[in-house]
Amino acid sequence: MTHPVSRTILLLDIERFSDRDDVEQAYLRRMLYDVTDRALETAGIDETLRTRADRGDSVMELIDANAPVTALLRALLTEVPVQLRAMNRMASRSAQMRLRGVVAGGYVAVDGLDGWVGSDLNHACRLLDAALLRAALRERPDDFALCVSDSVYQGVVRHDHPGVPAADFHQVTVGTKNGPLTAWLHGPVPSAGEDHGERGTGEAPGGSGDRPAPAARRGAPAPGPVLDVNGGSVSFGGGYVAGDQHGVSGGRVTGDVVMGGKADGDRS
Repeated sequence: MTHPVSRTILLLDIERFSDRDDVEQAYLRRMLYDVTDRALETAGIDETLRTRADRGDSVMELIDANAPVTALLRALLTEVPVQLRAMNRMASRSAQMRLRGVVAGGYVAVDGLDGWVGSDLNHACRLLDAALLRAALRERPDDFALCVSDSVYQGVVRHDHPGVPAADFHQVTVGTKNGPLTAWLHGPVPSAGEDHGERGTGEAPGGSGDRPAPAARRGAPAPGPVLDVNGGSVSFGGGYVAGDQHGVSGGRVTGDVVMGGKADGDRS
């Protein structure tokens, strides 16, 4: 394995890639390469300063640490949305492309199988796959959602360079199997998703996952076991529900469900 070296990590992933057929996927992959190359060229990052790994529906770029991150972010925030808008305007619905992007920094090594290894790269991949970033893209009318790692925000974004407005980035906490990751999302924080912003990791306000919590219903049953009968009889093997039943309404049984009658000594 090579010695770990400092690199800027760029990840771009196509939304709903697996929903397309083979012809559409091949087309989208070509477009992804086009968009990536043009963005990097706009940032002044030529092929001598980067190494690419193909991941099917996504592309990973390791960029030389001497390449300007400000120029890369500026190109991602301006050039990529323009390219996607122009491309999608002329494409059929099945051939339209929307992207999630991550920019991170850290140390990466190359192993004997030409694979890239490093915890910083792992963290960047988890940001790319985060439910929060997926939800952010779903809720936006444009075709691109970008997230940067905390190190990129602290080292570059927070200084408010021209074309990279710090005020447009919002701190979020992304839950992963190795614990929470702090990151910064460009644009509004989504209203739904497993991860969310200043409130920290956990359920988004009003619900769990992508579903809003149901509104409170008047006369909802009290906490406890609930059995849906829906007008039918209830039997369990050769037994039946007997003894004291209460809270029966609209085909629902709330409270304790007792199999058989209660012993005399148990009656209150």
